[in-house]
Amino acid sequence: MTPELTALTLAALLQVVQYVLMSVPANMELGTAKTLSPRDPHRLGKPLIEQVSPQTGRLIRALNNHFEGLILFSIACVVITVSGQSTSFTTGCAFTYLTARVLYVPAYFFGLVPWRSVIWSVGFLATALMLVAALI
Repeated sequence: MTPELTALTLAALLQVVQYVLMSVPANMELGTAKTLSPRDPHRLGKPLIEQVSPQTGRLIRALNNHFEGLILFSIACVVITVSGQSTSFTTGCAFTYLTARVLYVPAYFFGLVPWRSVIWSVGFLATALMLVAALI
């Protein structure tokens, strides 16, 4: 397995950890009557994210943000691996993305401004640089 695919696998496991970090407090705050329901729009009232504490809402948004970032990162890792272009640069980019995503969760949870955005930008730039490296 290439280092980029290792970083991708670890990023996917981070997604699992983020899901647990988000779902435990969300379930505790909302109760099983809400979390086990089919969540039909006419029965919910406000969106779920508006029914939880601000910090649990941040965990939900951080999880969703990682889903979005993981799409581009997955593409970058697969393109680099399939095309046989793994280098120390692309490996560095992959692990920079992973590190940024790990740091992003507490930065978002604790509302660290502007660091949350800076950390996100580092991960996004690392992904973009991997994609550019694939074309060179």
